[in-house]
Amino acid sequence: MTATAERSSTGRAGWHRRTGLLPLAYLGGVVALGFAHPVVPQSRWLLVHLLLLGAATNAVLIWGAHFAAAILRTATPPHRRGEAARLAALNAGVLAVLAGGAAGPAWAGVAGAAVVFAAVGAHLWVLAAWLRRALPARFAVTVRYYLAGCAAVLTGIPAGAWMLLRDDDLRPRLLLFHAHVNLLGFVTLTVLGTVLTLWPTVLRTRMHEGAARATRRALPLSLAGLGCLAVGALAWWPVVAAAGAALFAAATVLVAVPVAATARQRPPASFAAWSIGAGLGWLLVALAWDAVTLLTAPTAAAAADRFDAVLPALGGGFVAQVLLGALSYLLPMALGGGPGPVRERTARMEAHWPQRVAMTNLGLAVYLLPVGAYVRIATALLLLAALLQFLLPAARILLSRTR
Repeated sequence: MTATAERSSTGRAGWHRRTGLLPLAYLGGVVALGFAHPVVPQSRWLLVHLLLLGAATNAVLIWGAHFAAAILRTATPPHRRGEAARLAALNAGVLAVLAGGAAGPAWAGVAGAAVVFAAVGAHLWVLAAWLRRALPARFAVTVRYYLAGCAAVLTGIPAGAWMLLRDDDLRPRLLLFHAHVNLLGFVTLTVLGTVLTLWPTVLRTRMHEGAARATRRALPLSLAGLGCLAVGALAWWPVVAAAGAALFAAATVLVAVPVAATARQRPPASFAAWSIGAGLGWLLVALAWDAVTLLTAPTAAAAADRFDAVLPALGGGFVAQVLLGALSYLLPMALGGGPGPVRERTARMEAHWPQRVAMTNLGLAVYLLPVGAYVRIATALLLLAALLQFLLPAARILLSRTR
């Protein structure tokens, strides 16, 4: 084995080569379930949790630690045993939740939720310790977004575990609380915090001068919105919940303004950039749709039913596109090897990107319209094909040996 290959198997490149397969495995599960869903029990629930609990949560823990260490200039530890243990616990818990929620027994899912809670709690503890010990950093607000997101999901996990055990009149409120706190609190806060530094890096341009200030201002506004959403959903005060969604949308707009300004000075010209940008656009659409749904629903049960229509925009339009765009940029860079190999990997990840972006967004837009069953099946197949166009080159890159 050459010195380069040895470093790739034991250092940063080797770490990302192994951990990068984790979100890809869950995304592969999404594709498999997309074809097999008619014969799989609880297929819709499984699909949502494969994407959000499996793929997105792994990506948040892996890359959240990566960005936090870089921003805070934390010394790289001689080993990653603690981080590896957290990821191992997280995925053991995720698999237990998926099995218990889809096929039972319910206690297995609850036990899995407890393990996921512990893994995210340990991640929160580590990031908080890094922030406490770090010297003042210009972009430390990103790590505060990560901490807020982790705290949010720790409040949402018990509600999900309770719904595995009980199905009573409180379920619609718990479902709305669980979905909003986990999806907006955990995933979306993490994305909004990361966009500050990732977006200009993807565009290969300088950060907009107002981006850091806008991101700092957006954090308390988004937390106020999330708090109103959580309280409004649990108590079923629809006006409060809708106001929370509007506040969260306002915080997203605050972050999106410098994002758009940066895109004007250097227009996006890659799958990564277009996918992340389109994902943020879908987030704004979903938040507006969600606010109207909460405000006009006569009961919590009706609001929970209508939220099913918002989920594809949030999960497929926002989360999946941002996740795929970010990984398309980050994985080739993280594996290292010099400019040549990075350019080669990036080119493989970017192949046919205009077709992929167009097919994904047009397909999703048609899927969300009141169309017939056959049209919806056809558009769902197009979305799965676009996902496969990401998964195949990504898997080949991660599984290939470094020469």
